[in-house]
Amino acid sequence: MPRARYLPLAPIGRIIRDAGAERVSDAAVETLERYMEKFALEVGRQAVSLAKHANRKTVSGEDIDLAVRTVWKA
Repeated sequence: MPRARYLPLAPIGRIIRDAGAERVSDAAVETLERYMEKFALEVGRQAVSLAKHANRKTVSGEDIDLAVRTVWKA
């Protein structure tokens, strides 16, 4: 059974082509999708943690910015 996807594949293929690729394999798109999903989930977890630490239920753009910097550095 195929796994559920959070991100659509077509835009990911366009991103790779926008980066300069003439042709993009399905495997390349699916691989990048998996990495993007893992990164987004980790950023989301960090952002939720930051919001909870500040006694907020709402995740803000600043939480996402800080979470990206934290996850990117790790």
